[in-house]
Amino acid sequence: MRLLKYVSLLAVASCLLFVSPPKSDAQIAVQIGPQPVCPYGYYDYAPYACAPYGYYGPEWFSGGVFIGAGPWFHGPHDFHGHVDNHFDVQRGYHGPTPQRGEHANWDQHKNFSHEFHGNEMRDGRGHAEGGHR
Repeated sequence: MRLLKYVSLLAVASCLLFVSPPKSDAQIAVQIGPQPVCPYGYYDYAPYACAPYGYYGPEWFSGGVFIGAGPWFHGPHDFHGHVDNHFDVQRGYHGPTPQRGEHANWDQHKNFSHEFHGNEMRDGRGHAEGGHR
Protein backbone atom coordinates (compact mmCIF):
# COMPACT_ATOMS: atom_id res chain seq x y z
CA MET A 1 0.00 0.00 0.00
CA ARG A 2 2.81 2.29 0.93
CA LEU A 3 4.54 1.55 -2.41
CA LEU A 4 1.36 2.40 -4.33
CA LYS A 5 1.15 5.71 -2.48
CA TYR A 6 4.75 6.66 -3.41
CA VAL A 7 4.30 5.59 -7.02
CA SER A 8 1.13 7.70 -7.29
CA LEU A 9 2.87 10.69 -5.74
CA LEU A 10 5.82 10.25 -8.10
CA ALA A 11 3.46 10.05 -11.09
CA VAL A 12 1.67 13.26 -10.12
CA ALA A 13 4.97 15.10 -9.51
CA SER A 14 6.42 13.99 -12.84
CA CYS A 15 3.26 15.12 -14.65
CA LEU A 16 3.58 18.55 -13.06
CA LEU A 17 7.24 18.79 -14.08
CA PHE A 18 6.63 17.86 -17.71
CA VAL A 19 3.48 19.85 -18.28
CA SER A 20 4.50 23.17 -19.84
CA PRO A 21 2.56 26.37 -19.43
CA PRO A 22 0.62 27.62 -22.45
CA LYS A 23 2.74 29.51 -24.97
CA SER A 24 2.24 33.26 -24.95
CA ASP A 25 3.54 35.58 -27.62
CA ALA A 26 5.14 38.81 -26.50
CA GLN A 27 3.38 41.92 -27.71
CA ILE A 28 5.07 45.27 -28.03
CA ALA A 29 2.99 48.40 -28.42
CA VAL A 30 4.40 51.88 -28.89
CA GLN A 31 1.95 54.67 -28.30
CA ILE A 32 2.96 58.26 -28.78
CA GLY A 33 -0.35 59.58 -27.57
CA PRO A 34 -3.93 59.77 -28.68
CA GLN A 35 -4.58 60.55 -32.29
CA PRO A 36 -5.43 64.23 -32.74
CA VAL A 37 -9.13 65.01 -32.88
CA CYS A 38 -8.57 67.85 -35.37
CA PRO A 39 -7.11 66.97 -38.79
CA TYR A 40 -4.93 70.09 -39.17
CA GLY A 41 -4.32 70.73 -35.48
CA TYR A 42 -6.06 72.93 -32.97
CA TYR A 43 -5.31 76.43 -31.80
CA ASP A 44 -2.76 76.59 -28.98
CA TYR A 45 -5.05 78.56 -26.67
CA ALA A 46 -8.34 77.75 -24.94
CA PRO A 47 -10.93 76.63 -25.96
CA TYR A 48 -8.62 74.65 -28.34
CA ALA A 49 -10.92 74.72 -31.35
CA CYS A 50 -9.87 72.99 -34.57
CA ALA A 51 -7.58 75.12 -36.71
CA PRO A 52 -8.25 75.23 -40.45
CA TYR A 53 -5.94 73.90 -43.13
CA GLY A 54 -3.22 76.50 -43.71
CA TYR A 55 -2.92 77.82 -40.14
CA TYR A 56 0.05 75.64 -39.14
CA GLY A 57 3.23 75.26 -41.16
CA PRO A 58 4.81 71.94 -42.13
CA GLU A 59 7.13 71.81 -39.09
CA TRP A 60 4.04 71.17 -36.93
CA PHE A 61 3.36 67.85 -38.68
CA SER A 62 5.17 64.53 -38.78
CA GLY A 63 4.04 62.12 -41.47
CA GLY A 64 0.81 64.08 -41.90
CA VAL A 65 -0.03 63.92 -38.18
CA PHE A 66 -0.21 67.10 -36.09
CA ILE A 67 2.46 66.91 -33.37
CA GLY A 68 0.69 69.08 -30.84
CA ALA A 69 0.04 72.42 -29.25
CA GLY A 70 -1.52 73.60 -26.02
CA PRO A 71 -0.68 73.11 -22.35
CA TRP A 72 0.00 69.40 -22.91
CA PHE A 73 2.59 70.12 -25.64
CA HIS A 74 5.82 68.40 -24.58
CA GLY A 75 8.00 69.28 -27.54
CA PRO A 76 11.42 70.88 -27.21
CA HIS A 77 11.39 73.94 -24.97
CA ASP A 78 12.87 76.05 -27.75
CA PHE A 79 10.44 74.83 -30.44
CA HIS A 80 8.96 77.57 -32.63
CA GLY A 81 6.91 76.95 -35.72
CA HIS A 82 5.34 79.09 -38.40
CA VAL A 83 1.63 79.84 -38.48
CA ASP A 84 -0.45 81.97 -40.80
CA ASN A 85 -2.41 84.15 -38.39
CA HIS A 86 -4.84 85.14 -41.14
CA PHE A 87 -6.52 81.83 -40.20
CA ASP A 88 -6.70 82.70 -36.49
CA VAL A 89 -10.21 83.24 -35.09
CA GLN A 90 -8.76 85.66 -32.50
CA ARG A 91 -7.67 87.83 -35.42
CA GLY A 92 -11.05 87.81 -37.12
CA TYR A 93 -10.99 84.63 -39.22
CA HIS A 94 -14.58 83.52 -39.92
CA GLY A 95 -13.94 80.93 -42.63
CA PRO A 96 -14.52 77.19 -42.55
CA THR A 97 -12.89 75.04 -39.89
CA PRO A 98 -12.89 71.25 -39.74
CA GLN A 99 -14.99 69.41 -37.22
CA ARG A 100 -13.43 67.35 -34.44
CA GLY A 101 -12.86 63.82 -35.61
CA GLU A 102 -12.57 64.68 -39.30
CA HIS A 103 -9.62 63.19 -41.13
CA ALA A 104 -7.15 65.14 -43.23
CA ASN A 105 -6.96 64.34 -46.91
CA TRP A 106 -3.28 65.00 -47.55
CA ASP A 107 -3.62 63.80 -51.16
CA GLN A 108 -5.37 67.08 -51.98
CA HIS A 109 -2.63 69.08 -50.22
CA LYS A 110 0.45 67.60 -51.94
CA ASN A 111 2.28 70.95 -52.22
CA PHE A 112 1.52 71.99 -48.65
CA SER A 113 5.11 72.71 -47.64
CA HIS A 114 5.70 74.80 -50.79
CA GLU A 115 2.42 76.70 -50.70
CA PHE A 116 2.43 77.58 -47.00
CA HIS A 117 3.16 81.23 -46.15
CA GLY A 118 3.51 81.77 -42.42
CA ASN A 119 3.59 85.27 -40.96
CA GLU A 120 4.09 84.52 -37.27
CA MET A 121 6.10 82.15 -35.05
CA ARG A 122 4.43 80.30 -32.19
CA ASP A 123 5.86 78.04 -29.52
CA GLY A 124 2.96 75.58 -29.20
CA ARG A 125 2.13 76.86 -25.73
CA GLY A 126 0.06 79.89 -26.72
CA HIS A 127 2.87 82.39 -27.18
CA ALA A 128 3.34 84.31 -30.42
CA GLU A 129 6.57 85.83 -31.64
CA GLY A 130 5.58 87.93 -34.65
CA GLY A 131 7.39 87.71 -37.95
CA HIS A 132 9.62 85.13 -39.52
CA ARG A 133 12.42 83.61 -37.56
